[in-house]
Amino acid sequence: MNGIVVMVAAAVLLFGGYMLYGRWLANKWGVDSDAITPARRMEDGNSFSPASCFTVFSHQFSSICGAGPVTGTIVAMAFGWLPVALWVLVGGIFFGAVHDFGALYASMKNNGKSLAQLVEKYIGRTGRRLFLLFSWLFCIIVIAAFTSMVCGTFKYTAAAEGGIDFTKSYAAGCAGTISILFTFVAMAFGWACKKFDLEGAKEFVLGVVLMVAMFAVGMQFPLYLDLNQWIAVVMVYLVFAGAMPIDVLKTPRDYLTSIMMIVMIVCAVLGIVVLGVKGQATITAPVFTGFTTKSGMMFPVMFVSVACGALSGFHSLVSSNTSSKQVSNEKDALPVGYGAMIVESFVGILAIVIAGIMFSDMNTAGTGALNVVDAAGNPVASTPFQIFAAGISRGMQAFGVDGTVATVFMTMNVSALALTSLDAVARIARTSFSEFFAQTNDALAIDSKQGAMKVLGNPWFATVVTLVPGLALTFGGYLNIWPLFGASNQLLGGMTMITLAVFCKCTGRKGAMLYVPVVFLLCCTFTSLAQSIMGCVTALQAGGMTVIATSGLQLFFAILLVILGLIVAVNCLKELFTKEAGSLPDEEPEWTELGREHVAAVAGKAAAAGKAEANEA
Repeated sequence: MNGIVVMVAAAVLLFGGYMLYGRWLANKWGVDSDAITPARRMEDGNSFSPASCFTVFSHQFSSICGAGPVTGTIVAMAFGWLPVALWVLVGGIFFGAVHDFGALYASMKNNGKSLAQLVEKYIGRTGRRLFLLFSWLFCIIVIAAFTSMVCGTFKYTAAAEGGIDFTKSYAAGCAGTISILFTFVAMAFGWACKKFDLEGAKEFVLGVVLMVAMFAVGMQFPLYLDLNQWIAVVMVYLVFAGAMPIDVLKTPRDYLTSIMMIVMIVCAVLGIVVLGVKGQATITAPVFTGFTTKSGMMFPVMFVSVACGALSGFHSLVSSNTSSKQVSNEKDALPVGYGAMIVESFVGILAIVIAGIMFSDMNTAGTGALNVVDAAGNPVASTPFQIFAAGISRGMQAFGVDGTVATVFMTMNVSALALTSLDAVARIARTSFSEFFAQTNDALAIDSKQGAMKVLGNPWFATVVTLVPGLALTFGGYLNIWPLFGASNQLLGGMTMITLAVFCKCTGRKGAMLYVPVVFLLCCTFTSLAQSIMGCVTALQAGGMTVIATSGLQLFFAILLVILGLIVAVNCLKELFTKEAGSLPDEEPEWTELGREHVAAVAGKAAAAGKAEANEA
């Protein structure tokens, strides 16, 4: 099969899904371009910060497009590339994009409430506490894994005789320098756009110029640090990314990162086309290998593994915790929520096509011609990121890009895929920690300066408290429970979908399109967790301290996830069947204690301004 055919067909289907199903969904749920969004009504210079459609899209896309659409899809190709591609397309259009858009929209119609606060409103306070605990632990595991992944990309390669192998470490060193520059340039970029009122084309052009400049500087001054040094650098960055106002660092950085990732997508498409013209874009990976592999049965393994390419529960946390507080017009919810997921699904398709083309030369079995060799002379399996980066780099060189430039560019993109999700996770984990102790269910509750919330709601304190266990797990421990990440991520997606179903029922909206995804996700998740539990029990029977440290910990978390999922699912189903349609209309700001205070403060400022104008007249 020619890779160009698969890529074009997928692009047409995804675009058609956005234009037809996405727009139909927005119309059914009643997106209102005249409504005042929480970002505009509750602007506070911290979390609530209205931004342009492309800026919020950039934040959403950069935050959700992590390692999943590349790693998950390529690993799942053990079942063959065709079933994975079909799931990415079907899942992206009817599951993932609906999930992301729904979480964003429901939050916007409820004063910017997080998903956990929506759970409390529609299900109950106990459900909220359990959900927040789950979210916080989930985010800590992701912080540990992605920190290890990013720092592993940046670290230098040691030479055989000791010291640094500068040839092998050059691309990583350049990417590291560029990544550090990103932080400071992003803050300057955000300040300049505000100061000089730069929007649209002017903002984009400035972003492109800054990106080119950063790459030029980075390639001239590579930074060579070891793994632990990079971990320290990343953790310091996460403190500021998690605690600072979102429009100071996170939003402008996501904007610049999105430009780079869009260029990567364009380069991937052009590379596949050029290779196709040269007759080098044939997908050599098997189309279908069967319903069972050494990893297990296609259901649930493939659907849990693909994750971000088709559906990821983590996306709901981004949609409801950060993006919903930046959308300045409800009509932007469709391109931000639904559109960002569609683009991510396309990245998943590109990963499938590229891995399929590269299969004969580089594969995860360690038998490809381009695979590296370990110290003992044995072939080492390529990682999905290595396959993806090498494939796009090959395509870029096919249309004339210098090989060194292509390698540095892809090394930076690979790290950015994980880093932009990493800083989003750090921020979400921080807010989840504070929300757990909040006394009210208001979106602004964590900003309360009363009682213990003066400390527990402090962004700097909450960020540091969150990063400490994440740092501990980075140095050892997260691998023991990482195998449960896929199931926990999809469980989060299932809980989001069933919460959205209750939201639609309570507010009088049509929610039937959510029922099939809810049933499928819960069945898939619980099947996966049940298999994990049985596997852990079997392993524990063999005994040994090592087994207890790994399988025992996995068993504990797997049982915890099952209990949490059942509690939320049962309570949601009870509310779904007992609540009357339209019994809880969309939330107005005056309905909440902090909302009333905010409305009163705005009214007071308006009255004072009017009085001042009258006095001047």
